[in-house]
Amino acid sequence: MITAVDIGTSLTKAAAFDDGGRVLAEASRNSHLEYYADGRVEQDLDDVVSTVAAVVREVGERTGTRPRAVALTGQGDGLWLRDASGRPVRSPISWMDGRAAPVVRQWQRDGVSRRVYERTGNGLFPGSHGPLLAHLADHEPESLRAADVAGYCVDSVLHVLTGEISVDASDASVPFLDADTRCYDDAALEACGLAEYKHLLPKPAKPRQIFELDSNGAELLGLPAGTPVTAGPFDLPACAVGGGLNEFGDGLLTVGTTLACQVLTEVGNRRWQDEPSGMWLCTPEENQLLHGMPAMVGTASLDWVLELLGLGIDDLGAQLEASPPGANDVSALPFLAPGGERSPFVDPGASGQLSGVRIGTTRADVVRAVCESVAYAARHCFEAAGLDGKLVACGGGTRSHPWAQVFADVLGQPLHLPDDPGMGARGAAVTAARALGDPVDSGEWTLPTREVTPNPEVRQRYEDGYHRYRQTLASMRELWRSG
Repeated sequence: MITAVDIGTSLTKAAAFDDGGRVLAEASRNSHLEYYADGRVEQDLDDVVSTVAAVVREVGERTGTRPRAVALTGQGDGLWLRDASGRPVRSPISWMDGRAAPVVRQWQRDGVSRRVYERTGNGLFPGSHGPLLAHLADHEPESLRAADVAGYCVDSVLHVLTGEISVDASDASVPFLDADTRCYDDAALEACGLAEYKHLLPKPAKPRQIFELDSNGAELLGLPAGTPVTAGPFDLPACAVGGGLNEFGDGLLTVGTTLACQVLTEVGNRRWQDEPSGMWLCTPEENQLLHGMPAMVGTASLDWVLELLGLGIDDLGAQLEASPPGANDVSALPFLAPGGERSPFVDPGASGQLSGVRIGTTRADVVRAVCESVAYAARHCFEAAGLDGKLVACGGGTRSHPWAQVFADVLGQPLHLPDDPGMGARGAAVTAARALGDPVDSGEWTLPTREVTPNPEVRQRYEDGYHRYRQTLASMRELWRSG
């Protein structure tokens, strides 16, 4: 048995897998996010670790079996500063954080973002390492002086559980790693004025590297010291592994807090955009990369509109059914995150919008307009990422068949939806099994899928809607820049 833990932004989930990929038990715990009025978003490492310990212990109690290994995955980006012993020197900063927006705007004007993109293929956004390090260097230098490690969520938990300082190459990919060579790019650090802080960046681990629980980790998880632990890839590429992506050009759509759009790409065959944005992510396979377009929009946009209208998630299906495709000419832009947007464009000033609202507009029209806008954002991302193969979809948003249908109709191609929504945990478990030397059959571990096919009768409606979305977005970006 392997226990896999997916440390999400607000929810930590664990699943115990047998040797054939069957789920034996699951558990979850909410973790706390601290939102501030000025756009800061922070977490507490002790709180996050406590959720990991709770879910590992619970699945162990449910199965009555000790795992052969613990496999970690979780949220990426943000900035998790800690000392050599693994203690945070300040509250971890979430990938959703917006405090570094002025840095990003300045770097866009000065050409820094372009220079970094030309070196690593990564777009700089407020919640990524580069802008956050630069912000702290200007406003909180004592935190950087006190830190020994500038890491991420997963490697911070690994540090607590094993005492080891490391980072998976997938996490390290953004924004300073050359994903082809898996080495930090000095010129990218220099372009950001951060060369003096390179010593804070941990050396990327080898693919599928195995660590071991130390006495502290063993006590926390209720497992023997020496239990093998893997840490990575982080949740986006872990979902791609769990979803069974294996052909170049195949894509994965994850409709969660992040609307993550990824396309499997061969090393040495990267594509570049006119506007710096997106991510090139290392995977456990050294000849494969993922071209990631993780938008800041996602289920959070839907949660906001449902709460605003006095509705719950259980009302979603009925609301979508009550309004026709096109939402009776109501349209939306879904950019509600404090840090603006990061894919397929970077704009810290991006904000949401509803238009076409009249006296006769219903709550259902507004809900459908927001759901359609998130689907349009996904199409925009996949056009940038280079999707030309099969599309697998997962995440909480795909559990609603009517919303999954909207995605299929807007994207104009079938969605393959696995029966198991926990693709991140499954990908982490597959990675751990291979690290242990198991002859993993990816077909055996990949669950059967149901297919949601696009409705040809609404194709033109959504082609027109997407064109309107892009026009509105272009107009608003001019206003955001002038503001």
